[in-house]
Amino acid sequence: MDRNPSPPCSDAEEEGDAVGNTVYSKHWLFSVLTRLIEVIAPAEPDPAGSPEGARTELDEEMENDICKVWDMSMDEDVALFLQEFNAPDIFMGVFAKSKCPRLTEICVGILGNMACFQDICMSISKDENLGQVLLQRLCDSDSPTLLETSRLLLTCLSQPEVANVWVERIRENPSVYDCVCFIMSSSTNVELLVKVGEVVDKLFDLDEELMLNWIKNGTCRSVGPSVDDSPEELPDFKIVPCILEAAKQVRSDNPEGLDVYMHILQLLTTVDEGIQAIVQAPDGGKETWSLLYDLVCQELCQPDDPPIIVQEQKTVLASILSVLSAMFASQTEQEYTRMRKNMPLIGSLIRILQYMEGCGKRAVDNSKESEQEETGRTDVNEEDFHLKILKDICCELLSNMLQELTKENTLEGLHQGHLNEQTCSCAFQNLLPLYFASVQSFLEVLREADQTLADNLEKSFPSLKVHT
Repeated sequence: MDRNPSPPCSDAEEEGDAVGNTVYSKHWLFSVLTRLIEVIAPAEPDPAGSPEGARTELDEEMENDICKVWDMSMDEDVALFLQEFNAPDIFMGVFAKSKCPRLTEICVGILGNMACFQDICMSISKDENLGQVLLQRLCDSDSPTLLETSRLLLTCLSQPEVANVWVERIRENPSVYDCVCFIMSSSTNVELLVKVGEVVDKLFDLDEELMLNWIKNGTCRSVGPSVDDSPEELPDFKIVPCILEAAKQVRSDNPEGLDVYMHILQLLTTVDEGIQAIVQAPDGGKETWSLLYDLVCQELCQPDDPPIIVQEQKTVLASILSVLSAMFASQTEQEYTRMRKNMPLIGSLIRILQYMEGCGKRAVDNSKESEQEETGRTDVNEEDFHLKILKDICCELLSNMLQELTKENTLEGLHQGHLNEQTCSCAFQNLLPLYFASVQSFLEVLREADQTLADNLEKSFPSLKVHT
């Protein structure tokens, strides 16, 4: 989408014509909104005989002017003026009558800018008719309009004063689920997918009941208006495959978007129904496991990356490992969780722990250097907190996987280089004493595969000798 034209520097020479403390003219804004009303409700019939409001294109001058209003609406004084002039009601008329996608996109975009200001957001949110109409825009076939609608919804959901209004409204509109799943499963517009993902992530974070409803929608078909009033029914969407499809689209082009979709999966695993939705898919969860496995073993925190990379990737890694851990704990009988296939994953988990040790030492050094800088110390503490979460999740998964190793698996890991004295020492250092039983179980298996390595590790960790 091309950048909107820059707002005009209006003369506003007449006394009292300026909008608030801006240089924008009330008269100019009034004239644009008046022309907008005429576009959707012309005083005279179209000489070409087109039905009212059927034009699908804006003339260039009108598009430029309304785009300027779009840019200007980021100013609070302008947004308040538009609110006083009942611009939201005018936009309602646009949504009802206009057949021009570009005009609809711009009007939703202006509302999105206006909603950034709390009082206006509350007014927009409490208008039930406007709220319903805006949700219907999620069924639009125009990607730019969908993007602006998603941005508007995310803005409103991020305002604590009105978030519950939108959650309840969405919960009562089954078609929202269908439209969102359709976008996630079929769109190739990465920017749109990221924004829709942020909306879903926010919804699930705000309301567990809504998340449970959407999980169950895959087996209990919802009934709602179809896209563009078409009689054709949408596919019977299930939430997990839709999330996976969107994640695959954004994984290469948008790291932030991948983070969003991995966090959505993590939120699903916070309820039993979500875990079951993942592991009881037709493929038994294989597609989910394969995607997450590839991300950890092939893309994130790789051997040729500097250790500091774990700082940049800590949130997405925590989400991915959390989902893998939940799947491994509930589906150990599945073929894809067999340890003979997952030695590279164990190697990656240990590498993450090694990188975190490096980052921890660096954080301590930085803390000493900037001991007098309060803000810097706060940042370090926050980073330490997120790294601790990642470490806890990583250790839990690693301990569970080590307990499942056989002599054959261990020999394979030694041969492939995933297991050696250095990596095992790192694993033991992080797992002990909390996961003592898991480490001891692994050490017994390791002794069968490599007696010398087991003896060396036992010497390095005397506590393990107690029960051997």
